[in-house]
Amino acid sequence: MASRLPHLRRISKLLKPTPSIPARSSRDSLAPLLLLLRQARPNDSPWSFASSRSFCSGPLNLPQDSQGPAAVDYRSLLQEDEFHRLANSTIHDLQEKLEEYGDIVKIDGFDVDYGNEVLTLKLGALGTYVLNKQTPNRQIWLSSPVSGPSRFDWDHSAQAWVYRRTKANLLKLLESELQQLCGEPLNLS
Repeated sequence: MASRLPHLRRISKLLKPTPSIPARSSRDSLAPLLLLLRQARPNDSPWSFASSRSFCSGPLNLPQDSQGPAAVDYRSLLQEDEFHRLANSTIHDLQEKLEEYGDIVKIDGFDVDYGNEVLTLKLGALGTYVLNKQTPNRQIWLSSPVSGPSRFDWDHSAQAWVYRRTKANLLKLLESELQQLCGEPLNLS
């Protein structure tokens, strides 16, 4: 690459229009460029430097037991109105139960807020949970200070919001993490 740099600088100077030189046809203006490229690499095509790069990373070579996301059965996706009914019900129930939980635990900065279809649970220095609907994906997204981001799909058989990657149930995950952080048991089911 270092040996090409001076040639590329000369090429860029040749391609810049000069006000004192009248404009030439595009064919005439490329001739010096092609000559310069041939001088730089006489035995190669002028464009060989572009084709010498590989843009494919190849196989990932993941271990056989690696945990990837489960396949999506698109036939089981909720209709939009059903999704909103289930997601709104879940979020509003969570809001009520978390507000009641806030009366039990004594944590500075504990606050539950719902606005613009986003439920936010602030636990002061312990962190913040954010829960919101993702209508195009028919998912509820959770940002947790303990487990990080998760995307929950409605599982018809379990009648619950489940994270496909880990099979975690949204309500059970929140119960476990909040008890771990706040020290008080919580029943969200």
